[in-house]
Amino acid sequence: MSQLETQMRYRDREMVPRVLVRAMFGLMAASLLIVAYAQISGTPNTGVLQAAPVVQERSVLLTNTGDRTGTYAVTDAQTGDLLAMSSDHLGGFYGVIGRVFERERLVHQVEGNPPVIVARRENGNIAILDASTGLDVELIGYGADNVAAFARLIDQ
Repeated sequence: MSQLETQMRYRDREMVPRVLVRAMFGLMAASLLIVAYAQISGTPNTGVLQAAPVVQERSVLLTNTGDRTGTYAVTDAQTGDLLAMSSDHLGGFYGVIGRVFERERLVHQVEGNPPVIVARRENGNIAILDASTGLDVELIGYGADNVAAFARLIDQ
């Protein structure tokens, strides 16, 4: 056997130390045991968002403009006034949410483009509620600019 073959044989055995592999499987087993204990003992879930009552709301339509850019228009459902466009500065999130609701409506076979409710909750959170599909999107963790874009719709 050549020197290179001998070197490669011993090198392959030492690439991941056994202690590290055992520690990895030990952490996986410990995580599984902690989760199983929490579920069996009935420990209440923590960090789960509790929906607060709605204090202010506005009904809007999110409409795909139909061009190749994928731009969405946000209009007031009662008056038809144009409130915002996803092509506006810091308005791209309107298009993201518009596509989410469009896809959800396709899955639920909802006809047309029913309005959605942009709501401010008692705790200050902003939510987008779609009665036609039951989808409620709580805007938490989407970034301050994205949440502010929908908050502006309520304040207009």
